[in-house]
Amino acid sequence: MYEGPLEKINDSTYRIPKSYKPGMRVDGIIYASEKLLPDIKKDKAPEQVANVAFLPGIVNYSLAMPDIHWGYGFCIGGVAATDPENGGVISPGGVGYDINCGIRLIKTNLTLDDTKNKLEKIVNALYQNVPSGVGSTGEIKVSVTEEKRILLNGARWAVQQGMGTQADLESCEENGAIEGADPDSVSPRALERGKQQAGTLGSGNHFLEIQVIEEIFDEITAATFGLFKNQICAMIHSGSRGLGFQVCDDHLRAMAGCLSKYGIDVPDRQLACAPVNSPEAASYIGAMRAAANYAWANRQVLTHLTRESFEKVFSRSWQNLGMDLIYDVAHNIAKFEEYVINGKKKTLCVHRKGATRAFGPGNQALPRKYQTTGQPVIIPGDMGRASYLLVGTEKAEQETFASACHGAGRISSRSQALRELDYGTLMQELKSKGIEVRSAGKKTLVEEAPSVYKNVNDVVDVIDAAGIARKICRMRPLGVIKG
Repeated sequence: MYEGPLEKINDSTYRIPKSYKPGMRVDGIIYASEKLLPDIKKDKAPEQVANVAFLPGIVNYSLAMPDIHWGYGFCIGGVAATDPENGGVISPGGVGYDINCGIRLIKTNLTLDDTKNKLEKIVNALYQNVPSGVGSTGEIKVSVTEEKRILLNGARWAVQQGMGTQADLESCEENGAIEGADPDSVSPRALERGKQQAGTLGSGNHFLEIQVIEEIFDEITAATFGLFKNQICAMIHSGSRGLGFQVCDDHLRAMAGCLSKYGIDVPDRQLACAPVNSPEAASYIGAMRAAANYAWANRQVLTHLTRESFEKVFSRSWQNLGMDLIYDVAHNIAKFEEYVINGKKKTLCVHRKGATRAFGPGNQALPRKYQTTGQPVIIPGDMGRASYLLVGTEKAEQETFASACHGAGRISSRSQALRELDYGTLMQELKSKGIEVRSAGKKTLVEEAPSVYKNVNDVVDVIDAAGIARKICRMRPLGVIKG
């Protein structure tokens, strides 16, 4: 339970003043509503927002999005930018274990009526075609040499293997591969874990969903994206699997001694960090980018498998089905981006841990087709309610280092869910909503039940009201594949 100060700035923003703890360099800012506050205060995630404010070189604020909940070092939903020119650090705890866990949205030209009698077939085909579950492996098995190519080329590697198109790459953050990846900074253990996991969903909160657009909030932007009411879409949520986990684990251990080495004082050793310009940081950044590229390759392969599944059910090519990628965004990553701070352009190290980049219209990092609209911001909810597509704004670039939330945010732990919820009752509830579910195990489904999450509608309303992302449409789930 958080019992510290939380001062209301306006209906969607709250402050933890830097006077709360000696050593805080900046205020903490949490985007929330009165409705969400009781759940946000349930754990000590706001305390983590205050702790992040101790980081050397931190700029403006330590931020948290309305899906905030307890994490390792940083809270989930945490955002912080540091200035490398002023002693700024990078912290693996500000990225997390599932490096570039992220999400992509794929449209189709199918309508709800087109799938009414085929939903079960689609879900079965996806479940058979897409490897899922703890430790799952796929058909792609590569040598270490080839794996390193994946780490360098990301989604481009999958496209080169015939599993996608150039248009897919142009609809990915960083075009599906961030520059500066260093496979040599990835340990042999991490490489071993990644050799057979490209094109696998994994477990936990990872999913593949078939959704229908049930409400359009901005008809003009939706039409620009080729989206309409009652349209069928597919959403894929996965990351860098065991490889990314191992990269984080390896470099957290390597950074354990950096606090004393560089004279850094933080209240939580989970915030182990190193100056951005240090050799320890360089090694982590190279490995983190390699893991991020692995995740983009993974989601590209999963897209290929999803398209194959639809082709099988509808006996039409994925191109004929209009299965184009809307966008792919990273949720857990640290990136170097340019912002205006006190009237001066600065390159900052932006940590996003359970947060979505939300560039506004005109940002030159965006594909041409999104220059006028702003970046697509994809926010999944839980498997029983809804997910959203929004667009980033100029205000986000000014206030949150162009960041928005990444989901609904947990309110119950996995262990609590297993103690309190029943698998049979959950399945009955989902079935009553017309949702077809397949999972490699009952445990994961119970751990990911809708009731363990905040209501995504409330979370997205905060982001929209704050003006850091703008609602375009809402989708509800029809079919769910879980690990």
